Amino acid sequence: MQFQHVISDITGLTGLAVLDAIVAGERDPAVLAKLRDPRIKASEETIRKSLEGNWRAEHILALKQRLSLYRSYVDQISEGDREIEKLVAAFEPKADPAEKPMPEDRKKKQRRRRKKSGNPKFDMRTEAYKLFGVDLTQIPGLMMLVFMLFSEVGRDMSRWPTAAHFVSWLGLCPDNDISGGKILWRGARRTKNRAGTLFRLAAHSLHRDQTPMGDYLRRMKAKLGPAAATTATAHKIAIIFYTMVKKQVEYDASLGAQRDKMREKRLEARLKKQAAQRGYKLVPLEPAA
Repeated sequence: MQFQHVISDITGLTGLAVLDAIVAGERDPAVLAKLRDPRIKASEETIRKSLEGNWRAEHILALKQRLSLYRSYVDQISEGDREIEKLVAAFEPKADPAEKPMPEDRKKKQRRRRKKSGNPKFDMRTEAYKLFGVDLTQIPGLMMLVFMLFSEVGRDMSRWPTAAHFVSWLGLCPDNDISGGKILWRGARRTKNRAGTLFRLAAHSLHRDQTPMGDYLRRMKAKLGPAAATTATAHKIAIIFYTMVKKQVEYDASLGAQRDKMREKRLEARLKKQAAQRGYKLVPLEPAA
């Protein structure tokens, strides 16, 4: 039986309906295939063929036990989610979405794709907005980590006078060994900070992200290597987090794009200057027809 290879999520509507029917005693692939949800991409015939195989008693018993365990875990996770929702609601909100509407969700597609990835059942984005007064989920990499950061650093940034103090506490800043004005050793601060680890996780998730922050990570990776690039990007994300929470300003993705344009202009000017010093002149290529 190759049923798990023809549907993307075996714990979805079609998958669970078919597995429940098998445990209940149904063995006819044609009957099982008719349980297919209309929205699934695989055809009924494809599903029917994938359900042809042996129905050994020990395998059916193992399937029954695993289904029971899966539903037990789902129930416990849901219970935990409800408790988290109660605890979050106990904090005084900094913003009321009814009076101060949330900014446009630029990550709507990502949230839709990750809807079944074990996220809490309540609206995380809205609750996080109430807690912090700004929509931190719009920061690249922080979509899933906002509540974890709340548990580690809270929302009172007055404990750190500046963003530099904050990233130093996180262990995301350089800790060079200097003696007599000479740098003897270069490297990041060697400290274990769970909040700093969360920012590193956020940075690590951006390796394929098509945003200015993702571009920055890949650029630093080519220049510094993977570990240093992750720390440098985490440093940048932490500063954005601190600034948004302390100054109550929303994330502006256009600022990163503007900096990238300025960087490209500086690069072009430098190349033209180097070419001129060697007696050459840079000529832009004609756009393809």
